[in-house]
Amino acid sequence: MSRTNTAQERTPAAAGGVNRWVVLLVLCVSLLLVALDATILHVAVPSLTEDLRPSSTALLWIVDAYPLICASLLILFGTLGDRVGRRRILLLGYALFGIASAVAALATEPSVLIAARALLGVGGAMIMPATLSILRAVFPDRRERATAIGVWTAVAAVGAAAGPVLGGFLVEHYWWGSVFLINIPLMALILPLGRRLLPESRGAADGPWDVLGALMAAAGVLGCVLGVKRAGAGDPFLALPTAGPLLLGAVLLVLFVRRQRRRPHPLIDMGLFSRAAFTTSVGCIVIGMLALVGLELIAVQYLQLVLGLTPLETGLRLLPLTFAAMAAGATGSYTLRRIGPRRMVGWGFVLTASAVLLLTLMGQHDRPLLLTVGFVLLGFGLQTTLFSAYESMLSEAPQRSAGGAAAIGETSYQLGAGIGIALLGSVMNAAYGPGLAAVPGVPEEASRAAANSLGEAYQVADQLGGAAGSALHQAARHAFVNGLHITLFVSAGLLLLGAVMARRLPRVMECPVDSVDSVDPVASVAREETAEPVVRGLSKRVECSGPSEPSGPPAAVAAVGPAGLALSSEPRVPASREAIEPAGSGRPAH
Repeated sequence: MSRTNTAQERTPAAAGGVNRWVVLLVLCVSLLLVALDATILHVAVPSLTEDLRPSSTALLWIVDAYPLICASLLILFGTLGDRVGRRRILLLGYALFGIASAVAALATEPSVLIAARALLGVGGAMIMPATLSILRAVFPDRRERATAIGVWTAVAAVGAAAGPVLGGFLVEHYWWGSVFLINIPLMALILPLGRRLLPESRGAADGPWDVLGALMAAAGVLGCVLGVKRAGAGDPFLALPTAGPLLLGAVLLVLFVRRQRRRPHPLIDMGLFSRAAFTTSVGCIVIGMLALVGLELIAVQYLQLVLGLTPLETGLRLLPLTFAAMAAGATGSYTLRRIGPRRMVGWGFVLTASAVLLLTLMGQHDRPLLLTVGFVLLGFGLQTTLFSAYESMLSEAPQRSAGGAAAIGETSYQLGAGIGIALLGSVMNAAYGPGLAAVPGVPEEASRAAANSLGEAYQVADQLGGAAGSALHQAARHAFVNGLHITLFVSAGLLLLGAVMARRLPRVMECPVDSVDSVDPVASVAREETAEPVVRGLSKRVECSGPSEPSGPPAAVAAVGPAGLALSSEPRVPASREAIEPAGSGRPAH
């Protein structure tokens, strides 16, 4: 690789003459697009179920197709973006997202809606790793990157907050398909904005792109999550439709790992997993998302079907959770520097588990204060954990592996969300179904139909009418609340397991520091393009804390350097040696 190409990989903002904080703004709008689609459908599930009448398995696929397809394709599109340009893949993802949203909004059959959601997953897989790769390259300083990730996660919380409220308003005043139409004007805004403001960024282009490896990874992830979904839908674990995809997916992933270790230029640097902080951060992201998405979906059903709230009222009830998550994201950079990754992730999990156990006090009657306190603690604790885990993972990966690290992080994020719906959904179904096995006066066939979901139980009860219908309605409510309590206990156990895992993270937030105290990425580009020799010293690590650190964009932007890139008024310390060294220079990393 030439030195010029390496410089472009390291500082894409310099190439486009755009302030790195403006780049962050555009990337945050991209995240808002994906975050809205991830949560806006939840409040529409009861209305959608009544209109399309999907089976319980089809309903799970409608909700779950997007995150699972997205997770399976992240490595493929993340590494493809390193080759052909992350900005190019990002813009194509925007366009596909808009087309898929239109198809989903007009769907009249469950199969069409599932296909549209899968297409949305393809678009999401094109968008997400590209945005993280660009963020990692534009912010080489770990302290500034922590601030950027804090803004990033706060925007994700904004999307999560706006999704249920906006979705509830649209469902209440229009129809369930309108929740997808919101993506189209947002896409129409972000496409020209991204094309104009985002710089092009490419990773290392050494060796051919491993197409077979990318397909193996995609098929392996998809096979594993498909098996988990079938088990979550109630299929026997050892049955061929469940065990077959699981085994095939596991074999493909093992073969993928072996292939990457043998190749001189792998898609994913498997050496990243030998770093305890990286592996632990990925595991914490999976557990955090598993708890968040699974609990949110069940909470929406509880609020609407048990408490009888409208979709809009349901969205408003979830606002404390998402506003608390916004606060955690906004303050995450400061907290991380003060207490370090280990305590931040560990105590975040403990706080979240405490909130989940508090929510077990929910019953068949509305308790607004209890729900508000529980949702606030849940949102703050979980977002604190996810922020610190994400920041630690990205900072642990060297710049030359930014694309692969971003793909791994987003895969764990989406995989955790998908497995959370399947796993907690299966626990919920296993605890809910037996409560309807022997309701007095209810035929056996009606009981089996009611055991599929609470919404279907209400429909069956209305059809039966009389004393039998009333008994089935009451039994279904009681069984759902009982199943909710069991699911919450399982979730709390998983969260406490995450707190134990967090003990493998570093105690303090560390920054690798080069002996050259003041390193400016634009100046580095100029030196490398003119082949000016630079003498490097040995690197060391210091804590990223202290009163002299930049606290955010206003304090960090003090002057404008060449090509219009804003420079810090203080010497900028690169977060890794690879932020200075050319990725293809052949110099050993220290």
